Amino acid sequence: MPTFLSGQVTVDILAVPSGPALLAVLLVTAAAGYLLGCFNGAVIVSKYILRDDVRTHGSGNAGLTNFFRTFGGPLTFVVILCDVLKAVAALLLGVWLFGGWALLGKYWAGLFCLLGHMFPCMFHFKGGKGILSGGTIAIMIDWRIALVVWGGFLLLTILTRYVSLGSLWAGASFPFATWACYPELPVVALSFVIGGLIVWQHRGNLQRLLNGTERKFSLHHRSEGKS
Repeated sequence: MPTFLSGQVTVDILAVPSGPALLAVLLVTAAAGYLLGCFNGAVIVSKYILRDDVRTHGSGNAGLTNFFRTFGGPLTFVVILCDVLKAVAALLLGVWLFGGWALLGKYWAGLFCLLGHMFPCMFHFKGGKGILSGGTIAIMIDWRIALVVWGGFLLLTILTRYVSLGSLWAGASFPFATWACYPELPVVALSFVIGGLIVWQHRGNLQRLLNGTERKFSLHHRSEGKS
């Protein structure tokens, strides 16, 4: 089949959807990605297994950090598994549906998976901040982007013990790492939306960092606190 090189992405012309087919692919991928994202591990485990909604504790955030600080224990790994697998499933679906535009499919599916995670319709639109799922998306897109996002996240978190500082780096660096690897307008535009959403979800943490009131991460969980 004929192919051409777009940036660093080889595109199969005959496998690219167009017209009504493209619209259908966009809608189906968006809907499926969002619904997959709605399966928030922290909420599901805390509300239906522990019978104690994590959103009633600490920062009220349905994310991994707040879950660990509140409950700790081996169920934390269930939360991790849930948030990782839903991102993997969403991006694999995007790759399959978008065909020759597999890279664009990853970013499109990733965006709606994050929207589902952050604003889950089944949990009153009150979800997490998207770091674990977002980090999984970065890994599935390109190891170079993942290296920038995860490398900075881990370095800042370990050195400062502020998970939120590492998270802000992850969101802010994602679009620029994408730009460096894939300078294609649709992909870069989606990457800025994804990164912007993550930074926006951490705006409260940023304010606390500036005020010097942000809590540092500890391996010992506590029942209440900000995340």
